[in-house]
Amino acid sequence: MEKFKQMITLIFKAVSLAMGIAVVAMIIMNIIAINNAVLLLGIGLACAGIERLIKAEKTTEE
Repeated sequence: MEKFKQMITLIFKAVSLAMGIAVVAMIIMNIIAINNAVLLLGIGLACAGIERLIKAEKTTEE
């Protein structure tokens, strides 16, 4: 079960980082609308929040 939580945490971290980098790159290349950029950043922020909740749960259990 611990390996599963570590993998999920890593996936959420990677998605949140990738969304941020992708939005910055697409805005620089001028290929994304602001509405879509905000949506992608929202997804990244949600993933970062979920990752923090999983991490907080793990520290309270120990």
